[in-house]
Amino acid sequence: MANQRWLSASFFVFFFTWGIFLPYWTGWLTIEKGLAVSTASVIMGVGMAARALTTFLVFPVLTNRSALRRVIQGLAILSLLLTILYLPDSPLWVLAAITILFSAVYPMVLPAVESGATLLMQSEHIHYGKSRSFGSIGYTVALLLVGAATSIWSEQSILYLMIAGLAAAVLFFMRSAPAVLDKTPERTSASISQTKLRTLFQTKGFLVITLLAVLLQGAHAAYYSFGFIYLDDLNVSGFWIGVILNVAVLFEILFFRVSDRMLANVKISTMFLIAAIGSTVRWIVVFLFPITSVFVVTQMLHAISFGIAHYAFIQYISTRLPKQQIASAQGMYAAFAMSLSTAFLTIPAGYLYDITPGLAFLGMAVCTVPAIFIVLFTRRKLAY
Repeated sequence: MANQRWLSASFFVFFFTWGIFLPYWTGWLTIEKGLAVSTASVIMGVGMAARALTTFLVFPVLTNRSALRRVIQGLAILSLLLTILYLPDSPLWVLAAITILFSAVYPMVLPAVESGATLLMQSEHIHYGKSRSFGSIGYTVALLLVGAATSIWSEQSILYLMIAGLAAAVLFFMRSAPAVLDKTPERTSASISQTKLRTLFQTKGFLVITLLAVLLQGAHAAYYSFGFIYLDDLNVSGFWIGVILNVAVLFEILFFRVSDRMLANVKISTMFLIAAIGSTVRWIVVFLFPITSVFVVTQMLHAISFGIAHYAFIQYISTRLPKQQIASAQGMYAAFAMSLSTAFLTIPAGYLYDITPGLAFLGMAVCTVPAIFIVLFTRRKLAY
C-alpha cells in the first residue's frame, strides 16, 4: 500500500504542474508576454523537439547510470530553477532560450515517474490505473486554480502557480521512495545490451505500437497548444475555460479508475482502434461545430483519444518487455509520442489556426485516420 500511495502522490504532484504547462503555456506567452500565436507556436514547437531529443537520448543514459529516484530529484530541482528565470522581463531571444531549455529538462520527469510505475507494476503488482487517476486529479486541480487565478488577477499568475507547483514537487521527491527506485542499475554487459534500442525494435510489434502511440498522442497538438486560446476566442471567461478544460480530465480520471478492470481482457490492438476512432470523431466535430457547448461535449472523448491510447502502450511495455528495457521504451514514448509528434504538428497547426481556428483541429485527423488502418492491417499478423 505504501508503494501505491507513493506512486499516486508522484503522479499528482507532477501532473499538477503539467496541468499548468501543457494547456496554458502557449496562451501565457501570447497574452502575458505579447507574442503572436505563430511565434509562440514556433518556440513551443522547438521546445517540444528539444524535449524529444532529451527524453530519447539523455533520459535513458541518466537512468542507466543512476538510481531512478535520484534522476527524478535532479530533474525536478533543475526545472524549478529554470522556471524562476522567467520572472524578470526578457527580450524575445532570451524568452525563447529559457522556454526551449525548460522544455528539454522538465518533461523528462514524466517518463521517470512512468518508469517507476512500470517497475512497481512488475515487482509489486500495483494497480497502474488507480495511481494514474491521481495524476488526472492533480491536472484537474491545476486547471481550476489557473482558471480562478487568471479571473481574479492576470495571466502572470500562471507563472507563479508553476513555480509553487515545482517547489512542492521538489519537496515531495526529496522524501523516501520505494526501494526498487533507489537501486543503481547494474552495468553488466547483458544489462547494457538489453537497453540498446535495437533490442527494442527486435521485440515483436514494438515498432507498430510506438507508431500508433506517436500518431494518436501527436493528434492532441492543436488541443494542447490552442485549446485555451480557442475558448478565449469564443469569449469564454478565464474561470470557465478552466472548468471546460477540466471536463476532459474528469472523464480521464473516471477512465483510469476503472481501466484495470474494464480493459483486463481487451486486446491492445482493440484499445488502439477504439482510441483512433474516438480521436477522429473528436477533432472532426470540433471543426464542424465551433460552439462552446459542442466543445464541452467533445471533451468527454479525451478518455478515449488520450486515455485508452496511453493505457494501451503502458500495458504493452509492462507485459511484453523486461525491466532493463522499460526506461528506454518510456524514453522513446515520451520523445516521439508525447513530444516530437506534437512538436511537428504544433507549428503547422498554429498557421492553420491563424486561417480558421477549427482548421487546426481538423488537421489532427491526418494522424488518427491512418492509425485506424494500421491497426486493422497489423493486428492479426503481430498478434497484439
